[in-house]
Amino acid sequence: MPARSAERPTCPRAGRRLAVAALAYVSAAALAWTGLAGCRSERERGGADAGPSAADTGASAADTGAGAPDVAPPLVGAPPRPRPIAPPAEPRCPPEMVRVARRFCVDRYEAVLLDKETGLEISAFYPPSRQAAASVERVWSKMRLQLGDDEARRMDLPLLPGWQKQREFEPRAVSRRGVLPQGYTTGAQAELACRNAGKRLCSLEEWRTACRGERDEQFPYGPTYADGRCNVFREAHPAGVLHRDVTLGHSDPRLNLVRVAGAPLLRRTGETATCASAWEDDAVADMVGNLDEWIDDPEGTFVGGFYARATREGCMARVASHDFTYFDYSTGVRCCADLRAPP
Repeated sequence: MPARSAERPTCPRAGRRLAVAALAYVSAAALAWTGLAGCRSERERGGADAGPSAADTGASAADTGAGAPDVAPPLVGAPPRPRPIAPPAEPRCPPEMVRVARRFCVDRYEAVLLDKETGLEISAFYPPSRQAAASVERVWSKMRLQLGDDEARRMDLPLLPGWQKQREFEPRAVSRRGVLPQGYTTGAQAELACRNAGKRLCSLEEWRTACRGERDEQFPYGPTYADGRCNVFREAHPAGVLHRDVTLGHSDPRLNLVRVAGAPLLRRTGETATCASAWEDDAVADMVGNLDEWIDDPEGTFVGGFYARATREGCMARVASHDFTYFDYSTGVRCCADLRAPP
């Protein structure tokens, strides 16, 4: 009877499938370990691989998380991530102006006037017009000797520059600190001076808003009248001093040079520090007192009160009894402008 062949051990089908899977797993690990350089026998490797492999321990990079980046790297050629958009810069005012209510700009100081063409300063004591200035000088070179007391008659007229008598010119408004502001200005000349500066006359609403300040009070300094806080309702009238009659001679070029008890009636721009209308971290000077200021009204309106006007109305003071061509020593200029986009 023929001898039986040696019996092979049998295993359940489930066990066979596990063995096949294990063999495939070990083969894949070996290929990864050798960098696909081919298989080497255990004898060839010797002791170089004495340490346990991932297949031996059953741990993989996926199991341990080792080497996994925290954030996936960007795809090659992917568009850049959008940068956060900065808020747009706020519209601002020119350096010589103050931003009011984040809506418009107003001159920080009452204006002096320059010749638009040459930049020469126009005399603050005469109308800013060749013909009118020459006429006023001619009249008052005689009239000053006929009115007032001996001291008043000895007071000379201020100098009228020769160029203002020799050629036509147009005024341009400039806001400066520490200078005598321009009087003797008609509404039409004030409008032209602002336009030549790239600005405009303020509306009544704009002017009063600027005057009342951020706190929206009737006076630049508070809600109620306080004597001496602004240069208004002064102790003397210049025509009373020079002419002995407050109703006479309001075109006299000397009026804004009158001093009482050694102090000038008309002050330099910004000199009255207690009369400032606050806006943001800035302020507008002398909106009450010093000079009346024309506003944008073709019928003729000026506001604020000048230094000798007997008013306690503050920002609500308003005179509308003269037309746009009127002038005297007390009528001055302050400009407004629209906000400007940042460069």
